[in-house]
Amino acid sequence: MPAPSSPSRPPRVLTVAGSDSGGGAGIQADLKTMLALGVHGMSVLTAVTAQNSLGVQGAWPLPAEAVRAQFRSVVDDIGVEAVKTGMLASAELVETVAELLTGVGAPVVVDPVGISKHGDPLLAASALDALRTRLLPLATVATPNLDEVAWLTGVHVTTEADLRRAAEAVLSYGPAWALIKGGHLDGSEAVDFLTDGTEEHWLRAPRHDNRHTHGTGCTLASAVASHLATGHGVPSAVREAKLYVTGAIAGGFSLGAGIGPVDHGWRLRG
Repeated sequence: MPAPSSPSRPPRVLTVAGSDSGGGAGIQADLKTMLALGVHGMSVLTAVTAQNSLGVQGAWPLPAEAVRAQFRSVVDDIGVEAVKTGMLASAELVETVAELLTGVGAPVVVDPVGISKHGDPLLAASALDALRTRLLPLATVATPNLDEVAWLTGVHVTTEADLRRAAEAVLSYGPAWALIKGGHLDGSEAVDFLTDGTEEHWLRAPRHDNRHTHGTGCTLASAVASHLATGHGVPSAVREAKLYVTGAIAGGFSLGAGIGPVDHGWRLRG
């Protein structure tokens, strides 16, 4: 049975994702974000990558039985108030994670990771149908960027006006809410669009002239999950997450010879 609630215990958030050996994205980014936002982060590792500021040099999915054992170990003993999924690598792992999440009784944020910021594939093409039909219907919030929208739905977003059509296409696969990340659009603002098919929320932030944005998607999804775990509704959780990730992008720093990470600890340093 999950541990009983305690007034001194922070909310518990679980990330189910791959490892980024460079520390800017994946499990590492998720846990840093959770710490910064005051929740207790836990992890189920789905894959190991050899990764740095220049790209992904190798990726090795874990066996489904290892993913299942990690999940059951954490959830059955410790319990969870929100779950975030990231890199799932293969159709078998997508199916396994969907099975595990069924009936978990906590909000689920699905970051449908398909390719890295450097263009490296992080999900097998054969897993696309499982992602659409098994995982997205379990999502409280799905958080695709524009490349992932095109990959999932065939909708290509070139202007802000296309974001609504993209969200409708994502919602057709069953998530309760779609957060379409418009950071790749041109313009002085980074514009995201959140909807459940009825409510609509446009989220805008100044665009920072900073190329060091590795881990942005993982960070945003983990921030949404963290705020859901503390009791925020979806629109409020997404607004707060947007504020956090905007500050993290502003503080992104050079690391290695390529694209550096966002600054997950910017709030901790005042």
